[in-house]
Amino acid sequence: MARHRTIKGTLQIEGQEIQITNPDKPLWPEVGITKAIYLQKLAAISPYLLRYCRGRLLTTIRYPHGVEGESFYQKNAPEPLPPFVTTYIHENINYVLLNGLPELLWLGNLAALEFHPSLHLAGSEQPCEWMIDLDPSQQEEPRIMEATAIVGSVLQSLGLSSVPKTSGATGVQVIVPISDGITFDDLRSVGQFVGQYVTEKHPELFTLERLKKNRGNKIYFDYLQHYSGRTLAAPYTPRARTLATVSTPLTWDEVQQDVSPKEFHLLNIVDRLKDKGDLLQALAPQPIENVIHQLKSQTKRPSKRKG
Repeated sequence: MARHRTIKGTLQIEGQEIQITNPDKPLWPEVGITKAIYLQKLAAISPYLLRYCRGRLLTTIRYPHGVEGESFYQKNAPEPLPPFVTTYIHENINYVLLNGLPELLWLGNLAALEFHPSLHLAGSEQPCEWMIDLDPSQQEEPRIMEATAIVGSVLQSLGLSSVPKTSGATGVQVIVPISDGITFDDLRSVGQFVGQYVTEKHPELFTLERLKKNRGNKIYFDYLQHYSGRTLAAPYTPRARTLATVSTPLTWDEVQQDVSPKEFHLLNIVDRLKDKGDLLQALAPQPIENVIHQLKSQTKRPSKRKG
């Protein structure tokens, strides 16, 4: 059997040399994205993607033979480690800190197709933002934008503006920028409050059931995933889906128009960012302290409700 010829080259990025292997390897064959095209797209979206990965503990999902091949999660930094890559040891795992373009392209060459950062900075116990994860139980969920709109409306009624983003898969995350000093436990209490409210108001749509087999066709309102040591797909990370979808912040108008997460992918994300910029960056930290304070004062106060 003829051996596949390995093609190698180097990139000079910000004074660093990055080895590139097999640039013609198909990573998303159905949409014609090779490794070379992937690296070009990563470079173009890097100012946005890096903003939500820098300084955080990084988990990647690698697909050495493209999205149609086998994959594995990588938490420990791959070896050999280039000199420009910084790592941080947390709970005996040596995580990569994705702090710049050279690191991003190095990981891209290793066919890291998804980037899942921790929800806090390395060495910190404080959340960087608040995320509610709306996780469908079905492969195709036509109600996901309806559910997203309901959650956004409830948050708005609490005085909190938010930004929805596609996960790049089937779900949506609703993101609330926050100020320093909030704890993960504070956010869990608000998440539980909102989750119980929407499941009571819309029992046919939402569930708080953690086990997928017990959810039926309902959308899981996941407020528990947002916690120290856990990850969610970064804004602007590509996803290892057939259409090369990208986790993309949306406008609320787009949610109302029932857009499909499949509409946002590596082949059009650069034009979208030129047109709309970073919708997450445009929203200031929200006064979630007010909601936390209200909840704490209610739990301390004896209930006057009957029955």
